[in-house]
Amino acid sequence: MVFNSIFFIFCFLPVFMLIYYLVPGKLRNLLLFLGSLIFYAWGEPVYVLLIIVSILINYFGALLIRKYISDKEKSKFVFITVLLIDISVLFFFKYYGFAIESLGSILGLNLQVKSIALPLGVSFYTFQQISYIADIYMQRVKPQKNLIDFAAYITMFPQLIAGPIVRYKDIALQLDTRTHSAEKFADGVTRFVTGLAKKAILANMTGTLADSIMQGDFSVMSASVAWLGAIAYTLQIYLDFSGYSDMAIGLGKMFGFTFLENFDHPYIATSVREFWRRWHMSLSGWFRDYLYIPLGGSRSGNVYLNLLLVFLATGIWHGAAWGFLLWGLWHGFFVLLERFWVNHGKQKVRSGIAAKAFGWLYTMLVVVIGWVLFSLVQLDQVLTYLGIMFGKNAGGFHAYGLRYYLSNQTIFYLIVSVLVCIPWKWKKPEGLVFDVLQKILILGLLVLCFVFIINSSYNPFIYFRF
Repeated sequence: MVFNSIFFIFCFLPVFMLIYYLVPGKLRNLLLFLGSLIFYAWGEPVYVLLIIVSILINYFGALLIRKYISDKEKSKFVFITVLLIDISVLFFFKYYGFAIESLGSILGLNLQVKSIALPLGVSFYTFQQISYIADIYMQRVKPQKNLIDFAAYITMFPQLIAGPIVRYKDIALQLDTRTHSAEKFADGVTRFVTGLAKKAILANMTGTLADSIMQGDFSVMSASVAWLGAIAYTLQIYLDFSGYSDMAIGLGKMFGFTFLENFDHPYIATSVREFWRRWHMSLSGWFRDYLYIPLGGSRSGNVYLNLLLVFLATGIWHGAAWGFLLWGLWHGFFVLLERFWVNHGKQKVRSGIAAKAFGWLYTMLVVVIGWVLFSLVQLDQVLTYLGIMFGKNAGGFHAYGLRYYLSNQTIFYLIVSVLVCIPWKWKKPEGLVFDVLQKILILGLLVLCFVFIINSSYNPFIYFRF
């Protein structure tokens, strides 16, 4: 079940919301847990048991870590044991087949493993549980003694499938007492609808364009068309994932929770380092706090090696394929290059308009090329497509030109998509008239989303595969 489906919007959400606000406050976390299991089981009933067992292991593991906190050896043993279990589950389902086949290729053996279906959201809820037990071990938070509250935190359907990665310390108090108000609910609805519009309208439209090009025949493709496909995918993945994050944050508000932001207009970044401070912030922050800093960060060890390992892990986290690994290393290379330039450059970094414009162009070039790696994944396809982007087919036959793909409708959606990527600052008008107009606009946008969802057969969600 996905947020941008008719069944979720018209059936699951309103029924669950009605029951949620009818039951006593003390039962709402239990309802949230049970409802989230139904939500999860709708797509993959076979893996409901897996997530329940995972919850029990981390719940009791955290209690044992706290129990033996005065005995460093015992608490460390429990922590490492639970950590290895979490990592092993993630490795088995996500990387086992890839690891065996890659090993076979290196050794010249034909090693094949039966394909295993990837549990939905396993990367997200595994990282949440790792951060939880790590914070318990480091004594940053106290363990949750109520099993239902902990289970509700892990399985909460607004963020279960595709994040953002919500850390326990950020919502621990909200699990016990959270604010429900008409204003907060209305803000949640507005955020959900705007996210739905980004996903169901703009991401799907740009995605249709990207797929028509990037899944086409490379041998008769011109450089301009290849660039158009890469740019369309660049827009799609941001609108797709940030739209889903907006919907998750909006749903959280509707249930009284406040989740941290996951995106901050990453395509206005003027450096790759800044891009990663704005893109998928819950994942970037997770790797900073639970990998980069434990490795030594910038204070001990080799900071460049630490950063490289972080970006290697970032790439691998997204999937078991060489394209994802290289995508992480690609970004890591430029982050290291920028850090070296700042630390050892003979000239100070300039902050004028020209410098910022150059920085933005350079950053977007890195990002767009990176998304080609991310999208196509297979190295032979990646190299061929990048070759076309930089003139490989310049003298050959081109089946279709830009005008074939750029209808007036497509140009309109591309322009709107670009505008959505830019932060617009404006003072919100006050008064009853504006409030009424805003509600009418949100209702109209919701109806428009329904029209697009019903009439479109193209409605994927990119981050479901992670």
